Amino acid sequence: MASATPLTFESLGRPLLETTFVVLDLETTGLSPTSDRITEIGAVKVRGGEVLGELRTFVHPGRPIPAAVTAVTGIDDSMVRDAPTIAAVLPSVLGFLDSGVFVAHNAAFDLGFLRTAADRLGLGPLQPPVVDTARLARRLLHDEIRDARLATVARHLRARASPDHRALTDARVTVDVLHGLIERAGSFGATTLEDLQELTRSSSTTQFRRRDLVVDAPSAPGVYRFLDPRDEVLYVGKATDLRQRLRTYFGQDPRRRIADLVRETARVDWTLTPTVLEAEVLELRAIRHHQPRYNRRSRDRSAAVHVAMTDEPFPRLSIVQRPRASHRWSVGPLPTRRIAERLIDAITEVVPLRTCTGRLRVAQDHPACILKDLGRCGAPCDGSQSRDAYAEVVATTTAAIDDPGGVLAALRREMADHAASGRFERAAEQRSRLHAAARALQGQRERARLISCARLVAARATASSIEVAVLRHGRLETTARLGVSTGAWPSEAELLATATVSHDPPATDEPGPPDAEELGLVCAWLARPDVRVVAVDGRFASELAGGRALAETVEESRRVDRDRRRDQQALSGAKVARRRAN
Repeated sequence: MASATPLTFESLGRPLLETTFVVLDLETTGLSPTSDRITEIGAVKVRGGEVLGELRTFVHPGRPIPAAVTAVTGIDDSMVRDAPTIAAVLPSVLGFLDSGVFVAHNAAFDLGFLRTAADRLGLGPLQPPVVDTARLARRLLHDEIRDARLATVARHLRARASPDHRALTDARVTVDVLHGLIERAGSFGATTLEDLQELTRSSSTTQFRRRDLVVDAPSAPGVYRFLDPRDEVLYVGKATDLRQRLRTYFGQDPRRRIADLVRETARVDWTLTPTVLEAEVLELRAIRHHQPRYNRRSRDRSAAVHVAMTDEPFPRLSIVQRPRASHRWSVGPLPTRRIAERLIDAITEVVPLRTCTGRLRVAQDHPACILKDLGRCGAPCDGSQSRDAYAEVVATTTAAIDDPGGVLAALRREMADHAASGRFERAAEQRSRLHAAARALQGQRERARLISCARLVAARATASSIEVAVLRHGRLETTARLGVSTGAWPSEAELLATATVSHDPPATDEPGPPDAEELGLVCAWLARPDVRVVAVDGRFASELAGGRALAETVEESRRVDRDRRRDQQALSGAKVARRRAN
């Protein structure tokens, strides 16, 4: 396992013996945090098994207590008549909680009431670390108890008292439950607060026990690999925080595929990277090289393609994996075949280029297709169009690639005509072609200018450092991270020196131009508004012809996509569901 950064006590987590827990219980007028109010608060602060303090108070709810609630809790209106309001009590409760870990049985209920009260009083967001003893009991005692109610769990763990629906008593019982559950959790290797919280979220104790495979993982960006007993790579992934990401595989991911992966894994190793960009690139290269069977991308990943103009008496546009010297010209690499198809559709919608795939003889004695009758093709196949006349169509196509403004304008006019005639579905199809063509050609220009540049150094400022990336003909050569203490931007010489003395460069699996997906990652990183180009060796410029039309159409397509997603969310109620979940 590669680990250039030694683990600190902080990165290992907070030991349970040194953690301060504030175990809290509330009594309320009902079950809704928004419409009901708190009537009693009880809390116990403990650390290392020792009680550090207790808090108990009635709270005036500002409304009558329902008789059904009084029957359960024994708290009636006379008991809270002279009690302080929540506005007077809550600051003391939050002070008692301080930086401790919030513990409750069904914590969402108690924390929901406290958060609602804090928000109502303008005391800011309440986001303490949480341990829910009910959820933990379901995980640890699921085959020993019939339900996870506090009374059931307390009786099973032999708590010193029984809950009676009074806040302080129930909080004291929950302390005993917490200690009993922590003792049980120790048998699964949970010794820190982080372990305990992850065990609570875990869907499989079997997977959780195998976390020792990643116990040394550092909190740093990098690439990780799951390997079987024969050292065959099963899965490759990337992470901005290796420790946090790797631990989610061991019990927190309920997918069957992940359970199978963990079961087959003999060891996990990782490679640290200075930046997330390098981790993303290394992940792509490792997947291409190893083709791990648990990586969907290694099975389903569409190879990059090119759109090429064939060299024959009557040329056509063809989708190819790699352009050949026999092709007149090509556009690419394009990330997927679907993008290439949409580009061809957009061009042939405007330019009457033949779309049939057969090789036409000069004799021109082939039968014509329906496109001749539709006026979409001059039909060189049956002799209706001469070779010289067709050559003009090919020249128009070539010019449209060099300056796509005319094609985009023609597509936009047809879209407007369809919309004006009420053919809205046809207009939407035309708009889709327009946007797809613009994105493909704009992406092609960005990738082409990057590939043509012999060497490029770019940098990006983060909160505490400067990321530096070095590219050669579009392929990531190395990245580095330069620490800054004053917030001032380093000089170009410092950045270049950092790039020069960086760690060993990422290994590449093959010579030549970079993979289209890798190019896309690099282009997206360079397009960030906080990235600066520091030094360039060679040509780093895009074609001007049609550039404005491309940029405006691409921006329009992004705006349309955002609006469509927003409409879909509104129609499906997705946003409403998320608000309710919070």
